[in-house]
Amino acid sequence: MTQAPSVDVHRPKVEYFDLAALTNTDPKGFVRPVERYQVEPWGLYMARTSDHEQFHYIESWLLPDLALRASVFHYNPEHQRDQDFYLDLGEFRQLEPDRWKSVDHYLDIVVRTGRDTELLDVDELLAAHTAGLLTAAEAQAAIETATTAIDGIAAHDYSLDRWLQSRGVTLTWL
Repeated sequence: MTQAPSVDVHRPKVEYFDLAALTNTDPKGFVRPVERYQVEPWGLYMARTSDHEQFHYIESWLLPDLALRASVFHYNPEHQRDQDFYLDLGEFRQLEPDRWKSVDHYLDIVVRTGRDTELLDVDELLAAHTAGLLTAAEAQAAIETATTAIDGIAAHDYSLDRWLQSRGVTLTWL
């Protein structure tokens, strides 16, 4: 009998964004300095350096109404990836005027502009739900968000920007 690969079951990843202090507290509790925050009616932009071995800079937009975080990773040359955008699905909200929070709901989408999208980590979502880390309603919402995003991006010739613009959201990047 073939053994299924094991899945790392973990709690949803939580991050905090402190606009006044210009910091981002990552899921492991490390407080990272942020170069730039920008608040728009549709969300929060963050840009910061990274000491990750694969990428040196990250830009992200938290989009609460769409339950998405859109990111551009600036990869180091030896770790380049075939992707234009990386979408995390979850809960993204403003807690206070200068403080935001994200709770990752496991599913991710890779966007390759003009070509395709790829849904990732379905196994993590199912394992988290089975372990009681995500309610059935939260898991269903993540699946519905993924479906909406994938369908919307595909309907706009696999352009995240065009799909978001059709929803009144215009993202800017470095």
